[in-house]
Amino acid sequence: MKVIFQKDAICSAVLPLMSGVSTKNAIPAVEGILIEANADGSCVLTTYDLEKGVRVVVEASVIDPGSYIINASKFSQTVRVMDGDTITLTVDSKNCATIMSGKSSHTMSALSGADFPEVPKLNSNQGFVVSGKTLRGMMAKCMFAMAVKDQRAILNGMYFTIDKDEMTLVSCDTFKIAVCSTHTDIQNLDDTKTDAYKFIVPNKSVSEIYKLLSGREEETSLYVTKKSIVVSMGDVTFFSKLIEGEYLDYNRVIIRNHRIFVTVDRDELLSALERASLITEEKSASSHVKLTTAVDMLQISANSGAGSAYDEISALHEGEDIVIAFNNRYLMDS
Repeated sequence: MKVIFQKDAICSAVLPLMSGVSTKNAIPAVEGILIEANADGSCVLTTYDLEKGVRVVVEASVIDPGSYIINASKFSQTVRVMDGDTITLTVDSKNCATIMSGKSSHTMSALSGADFPEVPKLNSNQGFVVSGKTLRGMMAKCMFAMAVKDQRAILNGMYFTIDKDEMTLVSCDTFKIAVCSTHTDIQNLDDTKTDAYKFIVPNKSVSEIYKLLSGREEETSLYVTKKSIVVSMGDVTFFSKLIEGEYLDYNRVIIRNHRIFVTVDRDELLSALERASLITEEKSASSHVKLTTAVDMLQISANSGAGSAYDEISALHEGEDIVIAFNNRYLMDS
């Protein structure tokens, strides 16, 4: 195999590919990048850690087609430090990979492309298209409430529900719950298919999708199957297994009929909570902060053996007075 890449193109491609590289697996193939150089001149790069993966199509000049796996970390470091404008990758019959640029060259071992694990099916008409900016913004509002190692697998991810032009994202770790809904222009990829979807994306995959969507405002395509999801963002395709199971009935948990309303400036409240955290986050301190409603103000206080903190901020108050305590870190995250 022999392929010539533009340095800027291959460096840009390798960055998202690292999202699908495994560092804690005994299978060498999942620590590498599958490079498929095709006779038609296309070059496809894929990483897959058996749970999630990334595929990128790179413009290149294919001199000799082939399919090989190269260690992702070594390949990334090597192409980044090369000085030339072009990078030539050659793999011989003994699976020895040579990376050349200008007068510099570097060799490393490669594996046959046949050793790469089988990736999920990436082609499907069952899915929808949504603004990447909208999707990322909604994910940012719910990510903090995802569980990490809960015994109930369904909580270790983010729940997506799509019904016609309304999309709702939900996350819950039993201590806190976040729900974000929006009306958006969701275009179905196939008019013959359903326009309603429900699925749970694992927390690690949510974090990677969030990072890959950074700076992308164009439309993003999401393809959904029974066991996996594929997110297409221009020349980058991310795919992941889904968490199987029925999500909890979060609507039964959320109180809808409120008797007390307090409206405050978000930045003022966050600043006061950050000052209170100097007390609540001391090792010997309670993590709770107390909120007390008063005439046209909200009082924020925290007390412990480490000291005390007190703040007042302007507030609009409807209903009865109330004194209520929260975990300060949970309240700040919200």
